[in-house]
Amino acid sequence: MCGIIGIAGRNPVNQSLFDGLTVLQHRGQDAAGIVTCHEGRLFLRKDNGLIRDVVRTRHMRNLQGNIGIGHVRYPTAGSADSAEAQPFYVNSPFGITLAHNGNLTNSVQLKDELFRSDLRHINTNSDSEVLLNVFAHELQQRSRLSVDAEDIFAAVAAVHRRVQGAYAAVTLIVGFGLVAFRDPHGIRPLVFGRRETGSGMEYMVASESVALDALDFQRIRDVAPGEAVIFDLDGRMHTRQCAEHPGYSPCIFEFVYLARPDSILDQVSVHKARLRMGEYLAEKILRDWPEQDIDVVIPIPDTSRTAALQMASILGIKYREGFIKNRYIARTFIMPGQKTRKKSVRQKLNAIDLEFRGKNVLLVDDSIVRGTTSGEIIRMARDAGARRVYFASAAPPVRYPNVYGIDMPAAHELIAHNRSEEEIAQAIGADHLIFQDLSDLEEAVRRGNPALQRFDASCFTGEYVTGDIDQAYLDCLARDRSDMAQRARESADNAIIDLHNNA
Repeated sequence: MCGIIGIAGRNPVNQSLFDGLTVLQHRGQDAAGIVTCHEGRLFLRKDNGLIRDVVRTRHMRNLQGNIGIGHVRYPTAGSADSAEAQPFYVNSPFGITLAHNGNLTNSVQLKDELFRSDLRHINTNSDSEVLLNVFAHELQQRSRLSVDAEDIFAAVAAVHRRVQGAYAAVTLIVGFGLVAFRDPHGIRPLVFGRRETGSGMEYMVASESVALDALDFQRIRDVAPGEAVIFDLDGRMHTRQCAEHPGYSPCIFEFVYLARPDSILDQVSVHKARLRMGEYLAEKILRDWPEQDIDVVIPIPDTSRTAALQMASILGIKYREGFIKNRYIARTFIMPGQKTRKKSVRQKLNAIDLEFRGKNVLLVDDSIVRGTTSGEIIRMARDAGARRVYFASAAPPVRYPNVYGIDMPAAHELIAHNRSEEEIAQAIGADHLIFQDLSDLEEAVRRGNPALQRFDASCFTGEYVTGDIDQAYLDCLARDRSDMAQRARESADNAIIDLHNNA
């Protein structure tokens, strides 16, 4: 999960890119970057940290030009090293920069091909750099001193033939314009829009529609699976389907947790989808647990509020805000290390005792991933005086790794893996546990767009839409991205920093 943005404007775009990335900050808090282009020269600023800390006033002055792209990073491939902050750049052909959201499932094979056959060097462990070099190589195969839309479409079609996995990408090609493209399954979201200015039409592409709204762009539509959309320097837009067998399989976890509620993804309002999740979950409680003795429904801020409010309304039970959230703590389940996540739960939330004391409370969360947050919050509710603590998840049990850009890599780190619902309840300390049924979750999203007949729900089912994932791949992924491996990488990164500081 990362956030990407691109603007082809008629006026300087540095402030708009900064503002758009600020709106998309929830999609990645590890690193940020912006690149702009002016008179054939690229201007880049990227580093670890939030966009407000990475790009300061002195950097904004240097980010010249009417066209640019940006990225906020949440690491699932590679390390947290600032060298892997995006956008990435290659000088041949033409000068290309790229920002990418997703994860390539055949990046190891591609990296070998790029070295042995394409004679390209990959300098980081990031699959985004791999994607950029595949695109650049395919574009270079056209062997021309200039580039046109036909060259771009041919290059994207070749990318689709070579690359597997999830990728929503935006590229800036010096002297030509912006190119946005999405994998043939449409796993990660991508939307584009336009706004009329006194200087002419401007175009914007972003991971979520909320970024368009914030900058007063009118949403045109989503980039279709397999499609490429071009915005050239003359203000013209070109679109073409570049995949042989495209089909919608968007990540359903975007609607559960990742996206902002005020976004529209693939024509589905995230807010309304979450309302329907609460509706289905309440109906399940009425059907399967008619003797419930819940006194109050309390959401775990922020993403579960919408579902919890709808649940309380249908159940006819009081809704109360029982937790106060510290806005300056990052999203917990994406933090590296179990100890860090556990500590951050207590720093992030504080219970209002009077809402818990002597009551049977139903806590509602969007999902249960590692179980760290859920277990700590249940303990907080008991410490605040709750008599009994029930727990409801707006999503089904997360039992399998996600390989398409969400940090759910090792099955053994998932609380639901190889556990029954009763065992999960015991593990997190809940008196009763209710999970959403997958069919209800899918219908909650599909009601917003009946054309979405298939979703990537692999973290719930273990069925991967790209069809190239086997146990050997998952075992390798688990070894590479386990908490232990992340701690080792962080220690190595710190050692390098210390070495440079002491040099």
